[in-house]
Amino acid sequence: MSGGPTPAPHHRLPGDPPGGARAMWVWGIGVAVYFVAVTFRTSLGVAGLDAAHRFDINASALSSFSILQLLVYAGMQIPVGLLVDRWGTRRILLLGVLLFTAGQFGFALSASYGTALASRALLGCGDAMTFIAVLRLGARWFPARRGPVIAQIAALIGMAGNLVTTLVLARVLDAFGWTPTFAGSAAGGLLVLLLVVFFLRDHPEGHEPPAHPGSRAAGAGSGFVRRQLTTAWREPGTRAGMWVHFTCQFPGMVFLLLWGMPFLVEAQGLDKGTAGELLTLVVVSNMCCGLVYGQVIARHHAARTPLVLGTVLATAAVWAAALAWPGRAPMWLLVVLCAVLGACGPGSMIGFDFSRPANPPERQGTASGIVNMGGFTASMTTLFAVGVLLDLTGDNFRIAFASVFALQALGLVQFARLRGRAVRRERERVVASKVEAVHVPV
Repeated sequence: MSGGPTPAPHHRLPGDPPGGARAMWVWGIGVAVYFVAVTFRTSLGVAGLDAAHRFDINASALSSFSILQLLVYAGMQIPVGLLVDRWGTRRILLLGVLLFTAGQFGFALSASYGTALASRALLGCGDAMTFIAVLRLGARWFPARRGPVIAQIAALIGMAGNLVTTLVLARVLDAFGWTPTFAGSAAGGLLVLLLVVFFLRDHPEGHEPPAHPGSRAAGAGSGFVRRQLTTAWREPGTRAGMWVHFTCQFPGMVFLLLWGMPFLVEAQGLDKGTAGELLTLVVVSNMCCGLVYGQVIARHHAARTPLVLGTVLATAAVWAAALAWPGRAPMWLLVVLCAVLGACGPGSMIGFDFSRPANPPERQGTASGIVNMGGFTASMTTLFAVGVLLDLTGDNFRIAFASVFALQALGLVQFARLRGRAVRRERERVVASKVEAVHVPV
């Protein structure tokens, strides 16, 4: 009955609070931080051509903006995961907001390529601290059964930040120019900073996370790091989740983050307005798919693998059709391409649904960092490969974007190798938890 008391074992599960209105408010603040971070992260996606002219750079140098940003982001994932597990979400989100806001302001004021590059690196460092913290915040404020839906909704709202980029920032950039656009957007960072300072809390009262043995003691630092990394990596679910994230995320990320606009304008002959609308379609599709994927997995856990395989194979098929089309691809095919690319983000989120059941609450940040590193490593590699191939081939987008297929093949092979072990380990944990629950006195 909905009005009855909660069973006693539920209260004794650490990290499994009842949720409620306050949980929505606190978690919403964390998601707002992620929303602003995504807006800043993707702002270069609509300003790539302007950046090339502003700093007088070629395709390889242009791609280095996003490559460095993602290099910093990917490199920070495991350290951030460890820090979230040890320090909590509030401190990490505060530091993240300060860094990515400073990076966006710096990018607005940059007059040279080197200064702009440093600003994007600073932005990437702050951005790296947001999503893992938001995932842990959701795990601390909502029941575990809500995990898939909460994670997908967080990603969906983050994608709304991308929607702001394609719908608003692109038009503001055309109307007001570089510095007012990027400096004005950075004001959003100051707003969420105040929300975090005054209202965000790591967990509800009575649901404090278990302390790591000796984590506060002198000399525990190296032991804590080694223990967290080793135990998280040993879980097949963590590694399977990383390869899911690696394989699914990068085609859509690369398209939105940098190369979608040049591909649509220079290779397909569209005007910037139409290209912007197609980028918006990617974002809208991402948000719709996120809602569907989260609900499906929450109700049918076995749907994880079919959704992953379907997302990867559909992406590969549509990319192959668009690149193999003689001459410029028809509009209907570009629409299908952008709609399918929208599923890449929600598909990558399924990686966390492999790592979450494999790790206890006190290790969720570390495991999430390992998973999240996968997609951004693939995105960084592809951004670099596309930029280099464009320069080597005289802007031949067909050859440059063919690099997508190599990384998809690598990711699928690794996922297939680990999936069986991850599922068996998951079943073992479920059986063990049921046996333990039987012996817990009520």
